[in-house]
Amino acid sequence: MQHIIWNIDPILLDFGVIKIRWYGLMFATGFVGSFLTMQWIYQRESKNVEELDTLLWYMVVATIVGARLGHVLFYDPAYYLSHPLKILAIWEGGLASHGAAIGILTALYLYRRRFGDSYFWLLDRVTIPTALAGALIRIGNFFNSEILGLPTQEPWGIIFARVDPLPRHPVQLYEAFAYLVVYGICLQIYKKQADKPGFVFGSFLIMMFSVRFLLEYFKTEQAMYDTGLALTAGQLLSIPFIVGGIACIIRSLKNHPSKSVA
Repeated sequence: MQHIIWNIDPILLDFGVIKIRWYGLMFATGFVGSFLTMQWIYQRESKNVEELDTLLWYMVVATIVGARLGHVLFYDPAYYLSHPLKILAIWEGGLASHGAAIGILTALYLYRRRFGDSYFWLLDRVTIPTALAGALIRIGNFFNSEILGLPTQEPWGIIFARVDPLPRHPVQLYEAFAYLVVYGICLQIYKKQADKPGFVFGSFLIMMFSVRFLLEYFKTEQAMYDTGLALTAGQLLSIPFIVGGIACIIRSLKNHPSKSVA
């Protein structure tokens, strides 16, 4: 059986001292796409678009810092506690989506204190482009031949030649596609349920982290330790977000019930 052999150089352009990587390009493209989506939302709601410049910086810093600390603390704490300077070496890889989520939640709380927007108003809108950025980042992981899937003999299995000769589930692409679907669904929910603060955010949490939970069954273990349970570290970290999403939807529907039609 023939399988696709993936052997793309992670470096897109090499200028000697400066190297442009596919991952970095996807990461930046994700933030550009997120900015354009938020620009459309702000224009649609007659909000001050100039505020987005500040919001973008909050999001960029929160995503990078949160994702890096998430990887350090959730997936390989022993190594980084022994080599603390390696925490700063983000170019070597190691960003965790669960940490990014916590970082973004914290940054938005600080942001709303400055600009006065409702916290749930912000969450409902920011989570929409977050799904898009997540999809592009996973494509970056694919170019890096990282976050590998388990070996498979399915015809769509891909051999990551820079890693080993085994055909594997292209789980990065599974996740990217799923996040694009979440992005589209969240946009539709926003158009119909924008008057229910927390509903879009809750829906986002349930969908995004259910995807993470399910796709863990197709991934190699990311944590450098054994959880001692049948669930992986990624699955255990996803459960609180799913529960939080359910709570947000219940809260939203309770505080803003749909109007009955006589």
